[in-house]
This record gives sequence, C-alpha cells and structure tokens, in this order.
Amino acid sequence: MLAGFAVRKGNYQESLLLDFEGNIAEGPGENIFISKDGVLKTNDTSESILEGITRTTLLEMARDSGIKTVVGPISREEFFAADEAFFSGTAVEVTPIIRVTDASNPGGSKREYVIGSGQVGETTRRLRQMFKEVVTGQIKKYEKWLTFVD
Repeated sequence: MLAGFAVRKGNYQESLLLDFEGNIAEGPGENIFISKDGVLKTNDTSESILEGITRTTLLEMARDSGIKTVVGPISREEFFAADEAFFSGTAVEVTPIIRVTDASNPGGSKREYVIGSGQVGETTRRLRQMFKEVVTGQIKKYEKWLTFVD
C-alpha cells in the first residue's frame, strides 16, 4: 500500500517492486507478466511474489492457447526491453504497462522507458479479451473456475 501511495504523490499510476536481488517482483497488488518474441514470462512463486489466482489462470489460458510460457526471474533490463508488459490481479484483471519511469537508483536521475511500441501489444490484448470472456462465462472450458449466482 505504501508503495502505491508514494508513486501517486509523484503523479504515477502504480509502482513496480523489486526483490532482494534487484529483479522486478510485482506491483503492490498485482503480478507482472512480460512478453518478448512471443514468449510470455512471469515470476516463479519463489521470487518474492504472492501466488495470484489470476496469474495462475492466465498461465493456464496462455498455454492452452498455444502461447509459450516461461516462469522465472525478470531482470530490470529484461523488463525494460520487453515487447509487452502487463499487471494481473483480481482488481486489475489484465492491465497493460506501456511506459515506466525507473527511479530505483536513490542518488541517480529517473529514466523513462517505453515498453515495446508504446501501445497495447497483441498478446496482452488477446489474454485480456480471453480473460474477460472466461470471467463472464463465455468459454465453457473454464467454467470450473466460476461460481454462478442467481
């Protein structure tokens, strides 16, 4: 929560948290995914992250859709060089990340990065739409994740 409050004071929308090794861990309430050359990557649960149900859901959906997935640490360099990046979580569902300001060097200047083309990428768009269809019961295969209420 404190990380979120701090960045909003600086007119940013959200923060990225680093792990003890300086790698990208997660957002204050979201997991992180990146895509590079068609390969979707997110952190392993051993990488100082919360094991999000939305993260697990997206990994299964991506694999089922033929998207290659990798689970492992995400370095800052790898994140900034990604073709696409997005947050995932209960509240944010699938939210694209298109621009990042790196202020991780306390004594240094801030550095701006544009992720990929600076537009929502195809993998992000595809998973975002598919997730919306899953949570609204439009894809029968994933009804196992839903509880219907009249």
